[in-house]
Amino acid sequence: MLRLSLLRITLPRPTTLFNCPTRHTKLRPQTMAASYTTRSSSHPRSNNLLFRQLFEKESSTYTYLLADRSHPDKPALLIDPVDKMVERDLSLVKELGLKLIYAMNTHVHADHVTGSGLIKNKIPGVKSIISKASNSQADLLIEAGDKICFGDLFLEVRATPGHTLGCVTYVTGDGPDQPQPRMAFTGDALLIRGCGRTDFQGGSSLQLYKSVHSQIFTLPKDTLLFPAHDYKGFTVSTVEEEMLYNPRLTKEEEAFKNIMENLKLPYPKMIDIAVPANMVCGLQDVSAKPVEATSN
Repeated sequence: MLRLSLLRITLPRPTTLFNCPTRHTKLRPQTMAASYTTRSSSHPRSNNLLFRQLFEKESSTYTYLLADRSHPDKPALLIDPVDKMVERDLSLVKELGLKLIYAMNTHVHADHVTGSGLIKNKIPGVKSIISKASNSQADLLIEAGDKICFGDLFLEVRATPGHTLGCVTYVTGDGPDQPQPRMAFTGDALLIRGCGRTDFQGGSSLQLYKSVHSQIFTLPKDTLLFPAHDYKGFTVSTVEEEMLYNPRLTKEEEAFKNIMENLKLPYPKMIDIAVPANMVCGLQDVSAKPVEATSN
């Protein structure tokens, strides 16, 4: 009798491209922990990107507005909007003549209510975005390796869990027509000279350490890092700076774990309000006043 041996081959799932004009077949990384390694481009800086960094002082939250200024529609997106600042953000979008298409979050925030729901109520057609791993609601649930396009520009999705299970980092694309140096919007995974706490929402200090070192520190050293929060007045850093000067993430893995387990931080003041609201995209009664935010 002839015995046949079967070889089972598991192929990675294709990358999901959100609103991208050209849909090439891409392969998703086989595991979320896979390391991305890229190198700096010698191409000149793209002049297509319109970029604004906005601040909400009570929760020390940064919101980022990005748009493709060269595209006829000037498509735009907001990263980590805050509910109480929605009027300011949408006023700026209108003044700049942009078409907002996405309201995105890096994770389920515990210190403020996202503005995604209010934005969707005020501008029909805007899609909310959050990671599938967050187990929360949004119009589009993204995973590691996905691309989010706005005009001819795009953001890569990198899974960076550890602060929460569903944290992601959004990174501008690599190519001659994309912004240079690259930009990474790190949420709470990596802060300027710090990182997000790991003691709630499924946090893990070892997972955070691995996420930062495999997904962020492998970017080109001149990549600009933009966090979701800053409490000391910093606005931007680089991969090279954080690899040299971050007082936590420059330590060995075990030392980092010990630091994170002994922070003795108070219970976040907004967590019991913010997390349930953010699990449903921050959707609120449009006639209600935004929830007051306070810093941790």
